[in-house]
Amino acid sequence: MLDIILDAVIDSVKLLPFLFVTYLLMEYLEHKMSEKAKNVVKKSGKWGPVLGGILGIVPQCGFSAAAANLYAGRIITLGTLIAIFLSTSDEMLPILISEAAPITTIISILAIKVIIAMAMGLIIDFTIAQYRKKKNESLQEEQTIDILCEKEHCHCSEKNIVKSAIHHTIHIFLFILIISIIINIIISIIGRENISHFILNTPIFGPMIASIVGLIPNCAGSVILTQLYLQNLITFGSMLAGLLAGNGIGILILFRVNKNLKENMKILFMLYIIGVVCGIIIDFII
Repeated sequence: MLDIILDAVIDSVKLLPFLFVTYLLMEYLEHKMSEKAKNVVKKSGKWGPVLGGILGIVPQCGFSAAAANLYAGRIITLGTLIAIFLSTSDEMLPILISEAAPITTIISILAIKVIIAMAMGLIIDFTIAQYRKKKNESLQEEQTIDILCEKEHCHCSEKNIVKSAIHHTIHIFLFILIISIIINIIISIIGRENISHFILNTPIFGPMIASIVGLIPNCAGSVILTQLYLQNLITFGSMLAGLLAGNGIGILILFRVNKNLKENMKILFMLYIIGVVCGIIIDFII
């Protein structure tokens, strides 16, 4: 139990810098920037999926955690959020490097994930833009950190953005820590070996099962999938299916800060379908 709690604490502490910088940025955008500057930020969302797809490949799930908060504040578009979630690989890159995987393999995995992330993000934003254009609506829904503050009942000070950012960071950190402990306990009870065995015994539906494993809001999913692939126990497509669907702690934070449950479920389902479809196509091609 001590190891479970310690692992959860370590994983949660790694997110603190990302959470603080994210909330500080959101506070600054809301309280310090002019309306003109805010509009520039929102208009830059057109190419957000491209930047998001690149940033997402940074190891660990810090950017996915930041993206969840930024999307809840409607600072980034849905396409940008999806792009970051799809390109995020959590522990995949460190494991591949530590296992001395061929550099060509590493580059191939990262490149495929980034390309899929960018493409899906751009398609999603374009589709939403066309749909809302017909209804004479803007691409991004107006929502600010003030609304998030009201939902969190934190009564943030408009003059002290650092204090407000710290308050939000601690609030979300405690939530992540508690959930991480619970998830680690569940995984320890089920066993990583049993999860691996389940994937291996369903070869035809490999990408479908792998995507479910990838959605676990914990580093366990990416660790299991990457190790199974390195041991030649699952296909390249199955591994990518899980890694595309997986986004570390990002989806967990999204459910915490974005109160639209129906929207969150759609995003979760979207990630799963993209992972499964891309995994099956990759297995068919390779």
